[in-house]
Parts: sequence; structure tokens; C-alpha cells
Amino acid sequence: MSAKQQPLLSPEDYLKQERSAEFKSEYHNGYVYAMAGASRKHNQITSNLVVILGGQLASKPCGVYASDMKVRTLTADTNKDSYPDAVITCDDEKFEGENDEEVLLNPQVIVEVLSDSTEAYDRGLKFFHYQQIPSLQDYLLISQKDIRIEHYQRRSDNQWIYSEYHTPDDVLTLSHIDCTLSIAEVYRRVFKN
Repeated sequence: MSAKQQPLLSPEDYLKQERSAEFKSEYHNGYVYAMAGASRKHNQITSNLVVILGGQLASKPCGVYASDMKVRTLTADTNKDSYPDAVITCDDEKFEGENDEEVLLNPQVIVEVLSDSTEAYDRGLKFFHYQQIPSLQDYLLISQKDIRIEHYQRRSDNQWIYSEYHTPDDVLTLSHIDCTLSIAEVYRRVFKN
């Protein structure tokens, strides 16, 4: 006897299920994937980012969101809701969902903190999906094993420029939102001396 395949969920049914779920899940073309918890280092990096960028954007019409904000990628082939580790949007924020602030549609910056279980996906297919979001200007991959931040920045011709930062003295510039990230501050309290 073969196992019965679960029916595919509509985006609306996924959002309804997610509102009452004990654990977060991502959605991709009808399938739902459970998400794993995060380490102390992962949480510290995310907290540092929200504090740093939130302070710089406090007087601007921008939102800085931590890991509970869903982001939608919607193309002819893909309907995907993800939970980036941090996301920023400025000016006219666009949302979808029951309360109109459930799923962000126009992020400008997306940050993923890498872990062993998600690194290949964050670098590959997930980044490919994020590239389909027209508003996205910057994608950051941050290691929690060592000091390493990778920055992908979209150019006006829709190509992506790649930069890496490895030392605490480095400073990363997010020119589209007029912010800077001190690498030392991003990794504050992450590695014990």
C-alpha cells in the first residue's frame, strides 16, 4: 500500500495555518517546510543587525524586521513565502495577508545568517528566488562560524556585484538605504575572547 500524498496548500490556507502554528514554516508552490531553531550566535548576530540598522534608519521611513517577517517571492513559476533573518524596506511598504501586514512584498535588503543546515540553500536556490523580487537591492550572507560577510548588490543593469568582508575593521556600505555596517559591531558578543 502506498502512502497518501498530502494535498497542496493554497497561499491563503498556508497563511491561515501559519497564524496558529507552534513553529514557523516556509511555503513554496503549495508545499510547507518546517524551520529549525537558531543558535545563540545566530540570534546575537540578528539582534546586533536590528539594533545597528534600526538606529541608523530610525528617522527615515523604513522598517527593520527580524526573523518573524515573511517575504513573498511571486513569479510565473514560483509562489514562495520565506522568513529571512532580517529584512529592510523603505518608503511605501507593501504587504499582503489578512491584516495587510502579514507578508512583505517589497524588501530592499535581505539578510540570512548561515548555518550548516541552510548554507547551500541560502547561497543557491533561495538567493535565486530572492533575485526575482524587483525591489531587492542588497543580499547579505553572514557566517556564524567566523568573521565573514558576503554582500551581493544589484546594479541598475540587474547584475549582482559581490563583495566580502573578513576583518573587524571592515565597514560595509548599503548605499541604497544610506547605512553602514561595522563588521566589529555585527559580531559584537558573538565570539568569546
